[in-house]
Amino acid sequence: MIKKQAKILVADDDVMVRTTVTKILEMFGHNVVTVSDGKGVIDAVDDSFDVIILDINMPDMDGFATINALNQLDHNIPVLFLTGAGSMDYAVRAINLGAYDFLTKPIEDLDIFNVKIRRAIEKRTYVLQERRYKEYLEDDIQKKARQLEEQNQLLLRYSNSLENATLQLMSSFQNAMEEKDYYTAGHTMRVTEYAVMLGKAVGLAEQDILVLRRAAQFHDIGKLVIDLSCIQKPGKLTEDEWVLIRKHPSVGANIIEPLGFMEREQFIIRHHHERMDGSGYPDGLKGGDLDELTKILIVVDSYDAMTSRRNYRKNMTMREAVSELLRCSGSQFDSSIVEVFSRSIFDFTSSNTIFSQGYLEPACNRRN
Repeated sequence: MIKKQAKILVADDDVMVRTTVTKILEMFGHNVVTVSDGKGVIDAVDDSFDVIILDINMPDMDGFATINALNQLDHNIPVLFLTGAGSMDYAVRAINLGAYDFLTKPIEDLDIFNVKIRRAIEKRTYVLQERRYKEYLEDDIQKKARQLEEQNQLLLRYSNSLENATLQLMSSFQNAMEEKDYYTAGHTMRVTEYAVMLGKAVGLAEQDILVLRRAAQFHDIGKLVIDLSCIQKPGKLTEDEWVLIRKHPSVGANIIEPLGFMEREQFIIRHHHERMDGSGYPDGLKGGDLDELTKILIVVDSYDAMTSRRNYRKNMTMREAVSELLRCSGSQFDSSIVEVFSRSIFDFTSSNTIFSQGYLEPACNRRN
């Protein structure tokens, strides 16, 4: 059993009882503070007390009202009720209200009195230990949470840096590829700008705009590893040349596949030559199998191809290209996407002079 000097608050309206209880407690080595009523208890109590000894029958604020008020303060100090002989029903009521124990008066058995006080002190000691332990745990949890948050931020910055470095490297490769071909130079940049413009026009969320931008930037990256010099030759392509050209979306998707942060972009890149009627490549998907971002890229990629210069055919004007998109709506292109694009493209190009017109054949028959 714990033996320690405790600070005990004694409340009783009888001066003789207060004096007697105080002398006994001091004899056992405790510090004692006395008050004469319940209000005095509420005014005096704080966390420094280990035990409260509380009389039941006090004027104005009796023991029951006092323990209710103590419960609201939430100090968790054990309360022992003083009860006279023959008032055990009071003691039971008090214990139901949260009293730790009760003491009968007059105090006749000092050993029992001391044991009950010691047990109450021990209870208070455990309460304080548990409180400190919980505070320690909370502090430790908060500390670990801060450390984890810092580590997560570091990982996020590292991940973002890695993503950016990867994208910059891929962009450099793709730019180098386009610079070798006068006729395709700038294609990726224009398609990306068209895609972002159209994405905003249809009301895409910011995150979807980011995915669409990336997909547009790398939609032709498969051409990096495929010899597509046949695109520049005049005249019709052979069947073998068509087979080669049609590989670039799937090759591009395979290049993107190891980049876990570009899973959605991989789908768009693979399917940017599909058609609404299922006659596209590489998988022959129909409109219902394609998401909105892919449908947007299909439209803007075709538009730029139609309005870009080639050495084997004359390009279309803006109006001719939009008319071709409208003509092929429903079969090759999503009708709602084309409708929004046709309303937006003229204002967009008029305010962006870098989008000059070139020359190409109708979308339904174009090579790439």
